[in-house]
Amino acid sequence: QVQLVESGGGLVQAGGSLRLSCAASETIFSIDRMGWYRQAPGKQRESVADITSGGSTNYADPVKGRFTISKDNAKNTVYLQMNSLKPEDTAVYYCNALKQLSDRTIYNYWGQGTQVTVSS
Repeated sequence: QVQLVESGGGLVQAGGSLRLSCAASETIFSIDRMGWYRQAPGKQRESVADITSGGSTNYADPVKGRFTISKDNAKNTVYLQMNSLKPEDTAVYYCNALKQLSDRTIYNYWGQGTQVTVSS
């Protein structure tokens, strides 16, 4: 069981920046992929960015060029640097950890979420 604790959310004006952190309860070397998702009111949860154990990254189109995902293996922490924030980025942001033990055995873990609010 991987526990994930997010931090760094808050209220920011449009054009501003925030950095989210996600601390894992175990070494992230053992986690195949970690990512950030978000869910705005009345909308489905959507993927924002993810990073594999090898360091490959992937971003959703709305955040490309503005958000950067990174990780610090020594601190077992994944970050999401969010720049040039827009009101439409307002959502609860969730950290996710995926461990694939086999083709049929995949574990997904979620943090409790952190609120990001961008004012216009």
